[in-house]
Amino acid sequence: MTYAPDDGERGVSPAIALYSILGFWLFYAVLVTLRATVMGFDAPYELAARRAIVTVIGIVTTWIFYLMLRRFDTKPLSVRVVAAFSLAAPFALAMASANFYMFNVYDPVNIFTDGDRMKYRSEEYFALIQIVEDAISRYFFLSAWAALYLALSYASEVHRTERRAARLERAAQQAELRSLRYQVNPHFLFNTLNSLSTLVMRNKPDEAEKMILSLSNFYRTSLTGDPLDDVPLAEEVHLQQLYLDIEGVRFPERLTSVIDIPADLMTACVPGLILQPLVENAIKYGVSRTSSPVQIRITARADGELMHINVTDDGDQPPGDADRGSGIGLANVRDRLTARFGDQGRIAYGPREGGGFSVLITLPIIRQSC
Repeated sequence: MTYAPDDGERGVSPAIALYSILGFWLFYAVLVTLRATVMGFDAPYELAARRAIVTVIGIVTTWIFYLMLRRFDTKPLSVRVVAAFSLAAPFALAMASANFYMFNVYDPVNIFTDGDRMKYRSEEYFALIQIVEDAISRYFFLSAWAALYLALSYASEVHRTERRAARLERAAQQAELRSLRYQVNPHFLFNTLNSLSTLVMRNKPDEAEKMILSLSNFYRTSLTGDPLDDVPLAEEVHLQQLYLDIEGVRFPERLTSVIDIPADLMTACVPGLILQPLVENAIKYGVSRTSSPVQIRITARADGELMHINVTDDGDQPPGDADRGSGIGLANVRDRLTARFGDQGRIAYGPREGGGFSVLITLPIIRQSC
């Protein structure tokens, strides 16, 4: 079985980060433009052009900020939070300095007509105060984006963990299904070989040959193909008939079988070997523990979009509490049905009135190629 590599890169993908940065700065540009329009600043077009330049600088700066934050994606969340809000400060100061340069140092005559403002422009104290004030507001702006980044990063990590857990669960489930499909009760093989030995010693070569052929066909059919694939019900029933033929040689006087399934259901798809544990339990508890004749019946009927398959025996030794958990078991059939069909796959079982045991499985009727 091959496993897919871990899902993508850790943290927020560059595309999502870029979209979030563009969204933040678009909001900033629209908000500042509306403020300038309401306050009626002079030279609106010149201000708009410089505002666009500041916005581009902000986008580039925030992108560099993002690249810095990515270095901490493998760190614990607390470290990433400290790094995000610490690194926001120098980047906010850099953007405030760029903003001050564009609006107060670079060709201010075209946008400011106030002579006093021009006088203070060159004073270092005024410049420092304005840069610090602007840096504080931009720090909160960057902190807001950093908080969004951390939230997206955490959500991405949770989603990736969920996907990985789901993939591992699916792989484990597939491994379990393969194990169930390939698991054949060793007592069955052991008893079959003993029966073969008995037939040989009793000089019954024809019956021994029949058992060997049935055993060969059974294993060839049950161990070929993908264990996760569905098979036509006809193929599954044929496999159980081979199994019953083998057991019939062991219990020639006690075991009889009847298969009563409508022809139109024989083409429906079922999980491979889904009936094997049911027939095996009927042999184990219904036939081998009694000296009376026992009939095993496999029947099926349609009920709308569902199919009910019933495996019954009329033996007098149904499974008891001490038998729970042995062999493949009815619980494994239930798990396979649930894994394959969800709520539509069900199993019900219990003693029959008048003796014997009944197991009823319900699954959707699937007629696609299988």
